[in-house]
Amino acid sequence: MDLYQHFRAEEQPFIDQVLDWRDQVERQYTPVLSDFLDPREQLIFRSIIGYDERFNLTFHGGYERSERKRAILAPFYEDVKEEDYNLSILQGQYNAKFVSLSHRDLLGTVMSLGLHRKKLGDLIVEDGQFQIICDHDLAMYLQMNIDKIKNTRINLHEASQEDILTASYEWKEKDGTVSSTRLDAILKEIYQISRQKAQQLIEKEAVKINHRTVNNSSFSLQPGDLISLKSYGRSQVVDILGETKKQKIRIKTAKLN
Repeated sequence: MDLYQHFRAEEQPFIDQVLDWRDQVERQYTPVLSDFLDPREQLIFRSIIGYDERFNLTFHGGYERSERKRAILAPFYEDVKEEDYNLSILQGQYNAKFVSLSHRDLLGTVMSLGLHRKKLGDLIVEDGQFQIICDHDLAMYLQMNIDKIKNTRINLHEASQEDILTASYEWKEKDGTVSSTRLDAILKEIYQISRQKAQQLIEKEAVKINHRTVNNSSFSLQPGDLISLKSYGRSQVVDILGETKKQKIRIKTAKLN
């Protein structure tokens, strides 16, 4: 059976990477640590490794409900510890009375340094403070190069695991039916907008899937896909549950409250 037929063409490089990691662990009997993976990549990783008893596949992103996680693929007998994920938690403060800081502001500042998103985990913004979860080897570079966000001086320091902020948002799950897994059809269901409105937003490049802009209304969504719709918020395709008797597709989605 062709493994690639179950995934998108653009996901093939990541699939090849997972297969390389699997072969490496099998040949060398040493664990492999991935970069930060989005939920879709985590699902692909699990799908490929499956229930192969030769391996121990675990994920960690700093806290239980983290969205972006690093994976460790190890021989089945390896005991994986929290410190093996090589994470750092950087924390900063700002005056919430005078400055409004969003997740987008924080991400934009970090990415302006020319970094790749895969080196960064979750970014958590609460009233007056924020945290950046990142690769430990990147922490000092961020501390040295980020001293201002939105013209506000900030000072980054390393926080302990016990001090990690828990994101205040909550995913609200919902079951529904759609005519197809096309992007416009699923946007219509999740955000309760017309299909025409969904298509207009897609054409205006207001939609990102797994942090990548998608401007094709017929783009087919799959379980694990993260959706960001400008001005409407973030959501996720949790699962595709099969067809109804009327040949509609049953899906489970989640939306941020």
